[in-house]
Amino acid sequence: MVNLEWFRTFKAIYETGSLTGAAEALFISQPGVSLHLSSLETYVGYKLFDRTSRKMVSTERGKILYNYVQEAICKLEDAERHFHKSTEKDIPTISIGMCFETFQFTLESYLPTLPFNVFIKFGEYPEMLSDLDSGVLDMIITPQKGDYKGLEYKAFSKEKIVVIAGSETATQDFDNLDTAKDVKGIHDWLIQQKWYGTTSDMEHLRRFWHANFGKRPDFKPNYIVPNMGSIIRCLSNGTGVAVVPDFLSKKELEAGHIKILWQGNNIIENTLYFGTRKKTIYAEQIKMIEEIFEREMV
Repeated sequence: MVNLEWFRTFKAIYETGSLTGAAEALFISQPGVSLHLSSLETYVGYKLFDRTSRKMVSTERGKILYNYVQEAICKLEDAERHFHKSTEKDIPTISIGMCFETFQFTLESYLPTLPFNVFIKFGEYPEMLSDLDSGVLDMIITPQKGDYKGLEYKAFSKEKIVVIAGSETATQDFDNLDTAKDVKGIHDWLIQQKWYGTTSDMEHLRRFWHANFGKRPDFKPNYIVPNMGSIIRCLSNGTGVAVVPDFLSKKELEAGHIKILWQGNNIIENTLYFGTRKKTIYAEQIKMIEEIFEREMV
């Protein structure tokens, strides 16, 4: 039976061009390298290298064999490195799914302080729920609950979808319309403003508009930016309006850089949940993440 170490030795000879180089790369003796090569050549039935005074030159059959085994040997070596038992204490790694803005405004600044590894995955909520159930993710932050029997959800906060405005936006006319409950006047005032939107998610704007005016938005944003964090930074101490979840602008609201212009006559409020599997080995790490979110989203 062929020994897989023969192929590893063959690959090392091919790449270093000498028996000595292969021996150094594999941390074995040169006679051991010669024995592996001789055994492999006997097994396949033909020469794999022509020996010269300075280097080992691959034969045509050697080149063909290298192309067949190179990728497979690399994968085996990667597996060996990845699964090799370490003498050090293993550091846990948990994978968490959430939207980009939620990560940016809550967890991002805490990552360097965590005593475990964290992988963050961004995506759509149905995909996150599926990944959580299948074990790809260990925890998700979500406003949606699925029907997976192995998952559980813990409510920890609420978010309102609101219209925000830059602090320099003139809003006296709007305030008068809101006091008078003039829905048409509010609509007409809003569509005359400079609007900010994102390239990836206009769902908040569509939901808000339909809930309060009974139709899809009948205008296009003036400025399309990468994400809601960009919207808030653009509006800070400036002019313009946008529809965003209120918690994303908490710091800027407290600093007076932006203001909540309107919550709508029909308020849209989402409950946010920690989603986890009912059976998990990362309960301690998940608890630490939960505490960060509960502290940041009070």
